[in-house]
Amino acid sequence: MNKSRKLKLQSNYTPYPINDEDDEVYRNGIFQINITKIIEQIRSGKLLPEKEQIHVQDWFKTHFHGSINEDHLPSVDVTKTIIQAEISPDMYTIMGGNHRVEKAYREGTPYIDSFKLRVEQILPYFKETRGYETFVGYWNSKVDDKELGTNS
Repeated sequence: MNKSRKLKLQSNYTPYPINDEDDEVYRNGIFQINITKIIEQIRSGKLLPEKEQIHVQDWFKTHFHGSINEDHLPSVDVTKTIIQAEISPDMYTIMGGNHRVEKAYREGTPYIDSFKLRVEQILPYFKETRGYETFVGYWNSKVDDKELGTNS
């Protein structure tokens, strides 16, 4: 039998502070995660993500890609590694690098390098305790659905 991937709320959870002027933040409603600190921790060797090359054309066929800042696109460097994070069991989204993927797609770049973070690796980087707690509840509901064989 597979081990459950349910997350346990940490009663002493301390949010990762965000400098609103300087830090890059992944924002999805209440979920706000400090991308700048994740990158710093990867560079220092304190956070060890899986490395994966993303096939850009395939990714565009299977993932949501929202609006981007067209004025920013010319300055984007597609050789910089992007960050993927597990935001639902076995489902990854790009947290840092959506402009790079868009530009790679438009230019016909076949692959882009990524750091792939499991859910347990992103938990320390939430901006607020409320966002962390809400995310744990969201994640656990998805694990329950998956274990029961339902999709919601």
